[in-house]
Amino acid sequence: MPPGLSPRLAAVVDALPLQRHTRVLEIGCGPGAAARAIAHRLVDGHILAIDRSAKACAQARAIAADEIASGRMSVRQVAVEDFALDGDDEPFDFAFAIRVGVLDGRHMQFRDQALDRIAAALRPGGRLFVDGGRPLREISLPAH
Repeated sequence: MPPGLSPRLAAVVDALPLQRHTRVLEIGCGPGAAARAIAHRLVDGHILAIDRSAKACAQARAIAADEIASGRMSVRQVAVEDFALDGDDEPFDFAFAIRVGVLDGRHMQFRDQALDRIAAALRPGGRLFVDGGRPLREISLPAH
């Protein structure tokens, strides 16, 4: 695991159902610490880290240049309620979010749209994990 990961984020990463080939979507990546730690655990998998903030995405790209160059990680600036797979994207195995207002109750007006977008980006049976459990809890997604 890369240095500098807080104990809280380390617990989140440890709790995720990661395998060497997993495709992961991180929603609200901030400066990319968790995404970078996940990329270190992937061999032929991939993590796409998204955030609505241009500043956060720039920080994530800067600290994860090696992981991005390896092809195990990418960063995209987009709000989750506007997210869609790009033409070449494969669906993700699961998504996770830490302190994302649209998923933790702070911005309920976009919640249904965000959940629909997440569900559309996941493989059948894909799962969504958010903070608020020990350390994570799962949120049910609409059928797609």
